[in-house]
Amino acid sequence: MVDVILEAPRRGKPPTHLLDLPREQRKEAVLAIGQPGFRADQVARHLLVHHDIDAEHWTDIPRNVGQQLTLLLPELLSPVKSIDCDAGTTVKTVWRLHDSALVESVLMRYPQRVTVCISSQAGCGMNCPFCATGQAGLTRNLSPAEIVLQVIAAARSLDRGEVAGGPGRVSNIVFMGMGEPLANYSNVMRALRTLTQAPPDGMGISARGVTVSTVGLVPQMRQLAQEGIPVTLAVSLHCPDDELRDSLVPVNNRWKVREVLDAAWEYAAASGRRISIEYALIKDINDQQWRAHALADLLVGNLVHVNLIPLNPTPGSKWTASEKSDERAFAQTLRDRGVAVTVRDTRGREIDGACGQLAAATS
Repeated sequence: MVDVILEAPRRGKPPTHLLDLPREQRKEAVLAIGQPGFRADQVARHLLVHHDIDAEHWTDIPRNVGQQLTLLLPELLSPVKSIDCDAGTTVKTVWRLHDSALVESVLMRYPQRVTVCISSQAGCGMNCPFCATGQAGLTRNLSPAEIVLQVIAAARSLDRGEVAGGPGRVSNIVFMGMGEPLANYSNVMRALRTLTQAPPDGMGISARGVTVSTVGLVPQMRQLAQEGIPVTLAVSLHCPDDELRDSLVPVNNRWKVREVLDAAWEYAAASGRRISIEYALIKDINDQQWRAHALADLLVGNLVHVNLIPLNPTPGSKWTASEKSDERAFAQTLRDRGVAVTVRDTRGREIDGACGQLAAATS
């Protein structure tokens, strides 16, 4: 029996928001409250292009009409706490949902890009023992609007110059916050379309700037290959051998390493996008040289890049990051074998940077 939750409980379903709906259904919702259909596109532009959720600012819509339209825009995310580090260029926010569940998002500003890391579930059911979110368990799936509004909030803070470095724009989105995105497949796909389609359907963010992570839900990986949205697929592999991965990533008991990688290569062939292999280096657990060689054996010759992640340990955990010397040796072995590799920038350690840590510490 696999000790993971592949279907989320339905409790706490949020009220329907205009951003939960595709364009035609948005028009139907606006018509249903007695307003002409073109108002749907006006509101969508305010939200998705101007990142303005306050009807008081909508100068092209009469105030009384704007107030009526806000009936279609229930408040889904309320900020609870925001903390920053890296001279204000990394900002982590805890959001309270309508049912009091907590989720996190992180804005990370780099010299050439701004990345927003967003959550797709409240909690996570994959039960990976070294992950703070996995230890918390799964509360529920997020709706498409709850996912998109995390990005809009980040874009709004950049517009207002509230992030160190002055005004800017979101260029990259990573579904690497709380939750397993492919376990919330339909809502994540609807959110992806809203994020990547041109206005007024969406925010117009390039799909090539979006990364979707998974621990290896093989049927959904194969389904994603047929969607025609060329995002980067990141596979949280963490070890090359089934014996260890069965315990580190419990879903491996259902879909083994080679099945996961076969599905990843199918996605690469269909999308033309390089697969990112996420590998959290854990001291004396998965950082041995023989595992570096075993990983290279699986990957060499494929369209792939390895992202080594120094583990950000959670309070009280027995797991800790590898020694820097072992990290360097692991990376060099992969390079020597012809596998592209980088070591992830460890931002946010001083602000409970590991996914789920800040939410767990927030009441």
